[in-house]
Amino acid sequence: MNSLFGLFVVFISLFFNLNSVIAFDYAPEIGDLAPSFNLEGINQSYKSKKIWDSDELKGKWVVLYFYPKDFTAGCTLEAKGFSLLKNDFSKYNAEIIGISADNQDSHESFCSEKSINYTLLSDPNGTISKKYGSWIPPFSDRNTFLISPEGEIKYRWISVLPINHAKEVLNVLKKNI
Repeated sequence: MNSLFGLFVVFISLFFNLNSVIAFDYAPEIGDLAPSFNLEGINQSYKSKKIWDSDELKGKWVVLYFYPKDFTAGCTLEAKGFSLLKNDFSKYNAEIIGISADNQDSHESFCSEKSINYTLLSDPNGTISKKYGSWIPPFSDRNTFLISPEGEIKYRWISVLPINHAKEVLNVLKKNI
């Protein structure tokens, strides 16, 4: 009887452990090719550009970060951090791109009001966010990926804390160049 109970406990613990591993992280791993994207977006420097495609970024480093919602405290802190360091990222041939489920109008207001100086993309159904393991309906989870000029994931941050995150990403970029 005791061995049957022990076998039952082992079976149950394996079942729950497998589920928590499966549910934990669907994000691409370091070394994987970055999933492609083609999304509507906004960038104050390219007012007439409406569609942004990952193929246009080949040959550049890309900081691709996912965030829940324009104008919220954490998202504003994170976005402004990247804006403040944009010139430093540019020195390393790196583009910064933020993705959330917000629409174009929200992104445009957010960029104008908070002086965001890089591209924000709209992923209203989470299509791209899902490819990056960054979708918790109805929002994107706060994850960041550093993508090499060859399109490979070089580093990733899962469930990011927004304070000083941009500096952390810049430091990792410097080490990878």
